[in-house]
Amino acid sequence: MEPLTVPGKLDALSSIGKFVMSAAAAAGLDKSASYRLRLAVDEVATNIILHGYEESGLSGDIALAAVIDDGRLTVSVEDSAIPFDPREAKKPDDMDLPPEERQIGGLGVYLALEEVDGFDYERIGDRNRNTFVMNRPPRGPEGA
Repeated sequence: MEPLTVPGKLDALSSIGKFVMSAAAAAGLDKSASYRLRLAVDEVATNIILHGYEESGLSGDIALAAVIDDGRLTVSVEDSAIPFDPREAKKPDDMDLPPEERQIGGLGVYLALEEVDGFDYERIGDRNRNTFVMNRPPRGPEGA
């Protein structure tokens, strides 16, 4: 699958979503797995745009790549924004409160990363790389 590079702007989220859904379809993921992957990538990309670029006074691109192998789909999202490891997004400590009494924010990335089969973050030089993994459904006896 051809990689995709988009500007680090909110307008790019639609293109990012289409890329992820196309990769999920090519990998044979069901609707539920495809949606969970799209949600996770969307949450991280939104945070890159809003916090990594806009709030930091920076601009840059977001580069996406997808690799499909026998057992999984791997989607990588790279940017040149400020360093941030989404795994540091802790589960909010006010989850036992009614929704109207909870603090706003902080839940999206945590929940999204819980919904993928694997996630990794690394800082390579001046770039962040977020890697999402979804297991592919088993192949039938005829290799279908």
